[in-house]
Amino acid sequence: MRQVRDFGEDTVYFVSYAKLPDNTSVTNLHKVVGVGFLINTKTGIIEDVMVTLISDLCKDFLAHLMIGHNIERDGVDALVEKVEKRFFGASQKAVIVAIKGVYKRYLQWKQETN
Repeated sequence: MRQVRDFGEDTVYFVSYAKLPDNTSVTNLHKVVGVGFLINTKTGIIEDVMVTLISDLCKDFLAHLMIGHNIERDGVDALVEKVEKRFFGASQKAVIVAIKGVYKRYLQWKQETN
């Protein structure tokens, strides 16, 4: 039987997708990139990140840039800036669009639950 992590009551998963450019290897497998944030809604901290790109190194690096960020307090601009300065993959713009989409979903969720 598969062991499942205990995420806790305050952890919510938000995901968004963006169209990938035609000139990437991942486009052969997926037409979009998905970015998901596991956010502790009491603290606003991103606890884990999912990115649907091919390279594990790329996925790990993007997660490294985002995990620990307080999206509640610091918003999304600092995350976008990190990706713009440190990730120069062909899918950079699509990843940024998806990050902004996750943030929009988070804000929508907050509005609906408060």
